[in-house]
Amino acid sequence: MGQIKVTYNLSDIEGLCLIESTVHGDERGYFMETFSQKDMYEAGLYFSFVQDNQSMSTKGVLRGLHFQKKFPQTKLVRVIKGSVYDVAVDLRAGSPTYGKYHGEILTEDNRKQYLIPRGFAHGFLVLSDMAEFCYKCDDFYHANDEGGLAWNDPEIGIKWPEVCGDYPGNADASGYKLTDGHPLILSEKDQKWLGIKDTFKF
Repeated sequence: MGQIKVTYNLSDIEGLCLIESTVHGDERGYFMETFSQKDMYEAGLYFSFVQDNQSMSTKGVLRGLHFQKKFPQTKLVRVIKGSVYDVAVDLRAGSPTYGKYHGEILTEDNRKQYLIPRGFAHGFLVLSDMAEFCYKCDDFYHANDEGGLAWNDPEIGIKWPEVCGDYPGNADASGYKLTDGHPLILSEKDQKWLGIKDTFKF
């Protein structure tokens, strides 16, 4: 399949994929194709991306868990500086893995890309001193359409690496820290999301 290797259905969750590009290196450095629609199509991944985003975050920052409600997005995410633990949670009604999550360590050195289809919540924790995070989306950002889940919802049970603390019954991060004593940092908004049972009532 051209310049990429694809690992499909991570943790047996249909649609979640890990993509590794062929790296061409010599004494000067390296070159790699970070995206080829041709290779994606050959791999059976038929997405048309319309927007690229990039963020920088410092150590201990946790962003998520986010999704768009009426305009869901497929995301192809990677790290170009530093390292993060990146998580996707299956929110597809009727999915046999509804509520299940899969996490991947993404770093500037492993150059892995994580493909997260529509119907998932997404978030990441910065493990390095800082991280630059890039991702493609197959729909545009829509203001006032964002939804979210509590990052520490025990029903989902995400095992965030290096995070320690006692669950206070909500998404408040003030009682948590990293194992090296560094504070866990969440936005005010991300500390107000509810758990999956209170967010989705079927």
